[in-house]
Amino acid sequence: WPAGKEQISSSSPATMMKSILLASAVVGSSAFAPSQQAKTNTALNAYQDELGAQAPIGFWDPLQMTKGASQERFDRLRYVELKHGRISMLAFLGQITTRAGIHLPGSIDASGHSFDSFPNGHAAILGDNAIPIEGICQIGIFIGYLELFVMKDSANGAAPGEFPGDFRNGFLDFGWDKYSDETKLKKRAVELNNGRAAMMGILGLMVHEQLGSNMPIIGQL
Repeated sequence: WPAGKEQISSSSPATMMKSILLASAVVGSSAFAPSQQAKTNTALNAYQDELGAQAPIGFWDPLQMTKGASQERFDRLRYVELKHGRISMLAFLGQITTRAGIHLPGSIDASGHSFDSFPNGHAAILGDNAIPIEGICQIGIFIGYLELFVMKDSANGAAPGEFPGDFRNGFLDFGWDKYSDETKLKKRAVELNNGRAAMMGILGLMVHEQLGSNMPIIGQL
């Protein structure tokens, strides 16, 4: 028995270490495994397979805005998300383009002020050398016209389109109908993700502009 005890004692540290490592691996892997409750909740969501529910996050609705929502409500939310994404993509590109020194040629008003004579970013509309209020009003009126009469989809009174955010209205196409259904779905997913990234990007630029940061590529804000 003493010999057996000595043998057990000598092998105990290694055995215990293996047991600890094995237990840690099991616990660690279970921490990252989705719970049965999470699976059940996801399965109950009617929009888990909609466009935009993509890896690695999948369907993500932390505010539960789609919980119990009708298809009409979901389409409206998707329309707003697409619109904000499109505006943000234009805003982000506008920021990096003008800060690179690229501006429209000619004058912005009858007085002969050139486009590049006004500051970039936030200062162009609220700074000391901002665009005159008449010019800002013209921009606002033009955007309002597009919003009310041009950039409309089936969820906002236009002729039925293929999907929320389809602004073709039987006029603009650019060869969209020539694509296969798979390609259309892929392009819509790319636009949606780029719009989401652009919303975060332009928000980040706006914050850093107020902080006066010196950003890579863009330079001093």
